[in-house]
Amino acid sequence: MEEKGLIAPCGMNCKVCGSYLRKKNPCSGCHGEYTGSNVTHRHKCVIRNCDVIKLSESGFCFECLKYPCRRLRELNTRYRTDFDMSMIENLEFIRVNGLHAFVVKEHERWRCLKCGGVVCVHTRCCSVCGMENQ
Repeated sequence: MEEKGLIAPCGMNCKVCGSYLRKKNPCSGCHGEYTGSNVTHRHKCVIRNCDVIKLSESGFCFECLKYPCRRLRELNTRYRTDFDMSMIENLEFIRVNGLHAFVVKEHERWRCLKCGGVVCVHTRCCSVCGMENQ
């Protein structure tokens, strides 16, 4: 459950999100408790609050008949353009290879080259040492 807890229904790895990594009032991830600053965003998130996802066995968008829906495609386009990351590719990897393999791959992808900390998808900077990683 811990692995799934930080992977959002849309395929976002919450561990690399700037909101999760911030020091003051961090988000607890899409499956975490409603606390602090993540309440508004998570409450409004169409994907996270989708009734189909809530009822699905896996809890991921790829189980939906509308997958990928318009909202997921729009989010995916923005993240591909701005952050070189694809939620749809993440979801396909999870569907084919399993959640554990995805978490292992993500750990390596977003590991700081200098100190081994977590690199933020939004800033490309390590959350521990601050080094910019490409």
